Amino acid sequence: MQTPINCILTWLAVFDMTTMISYIPFAIHFYCQYPATKISPSKNSWGWMNFLLVYLNVSATAHTISIWLAVALAIFRHHHIHSPAKGYLTRIRRLIRARLVVCTIVISSAVAMIPNYMSHTLEEAHSGAYVFEPLNLGSGKEKPILLVGLILYSCLAKILPCCLIIVYGSLLLITLHASRLAHSRTSNDSTVSGQLSTRTIRTSRTTIMLLIVIVLTLITELPQGVLILFCIFKENFFEQIYIPLGDTMDIIALVNSGINFVLYCTMSQEFRRTFIRLFCRLNLNRGAQRSYISTRNEQCHAILVQVT
Repeated sequence: MQTPINCILTWLAVFDMTTMISYIPFAIHFYCQYPATKISPSKNSWGWMNFLLVYLNVSATAHTISIWLAVALAIFRHHHIHSPAKGYLTRIRRLIRARLVVCTIVISSAVAMIPNYMSHTLEEAHSGAYVFEPLNLGSGKEKPILLVGLILYSCLAKILPCCLIIVYGSLLLITLHASRLAHSRTSNDSTVSGQLSTRTIRTSRTTIMLLIVIVLTLITELPQGVLILFCIFKENFFEQIYIPLGDTMDIIALVNSGINFVLYCTMSQEFRRTFIRLFCRLNLNRGAQRSYISTRNEQCHAILVQVT
């Protein structure tokens, strides 16, 4: 399964998993152990508020990387359909190119998020309870680094990649429709239709799976980018609209992160076969190891019986 598409999907899964794992301690402490609206020294201690700051930056960076990986996914798939890889060397070159693209996206996303990392500071509210410094969004009194961070985040991490996803997703839909028309024309020829049908169906399934991943990413990220821009230019929009919608956007993002594995299993027969073969082999190896240990124990016990 060493292909450019699977390479990008793997790293997309890694950063989705990073988003979901980092959410667990945040949700337990700030939602389960304490009321969401309560401020107290135990809930808002210096350590936990710094953890919250790290969590916000990690999740924002992982989200940014994920959406740009979705863009790369659409571009690579579109390029692959129009010029399928022929030969081992061509496939290796494309795999190396995919790995370089993943590295470039990770580094560029981290660099683009630097103003966002510097935007938030802590201040003591009362008796050991810490809160974030007021943002004053839309009031004209915002810190310049905060404005730069929000504009970069909304445009480079949300709106621009979503526009690219719309373009390449549309191209993928057009290509998928054209391949189905070509398949329907050649399906009447029994001498050609066998091998061509299997290849077309496999290509269509993969393309549909990637389109679903792209659409889910679009639904998750584009509204958030637009809302962030409204927060910058409209006073009180952040407190009255964006914060109440925060939990809903978090839930949508987590569902989007978790549904990809189901998509892989549903749409890719090769993924299902590899997954089952890998984990069944691990279970068989463990069973064989247990059987070997049991046999050795029985032999040792027999020897001890004879000696005594």
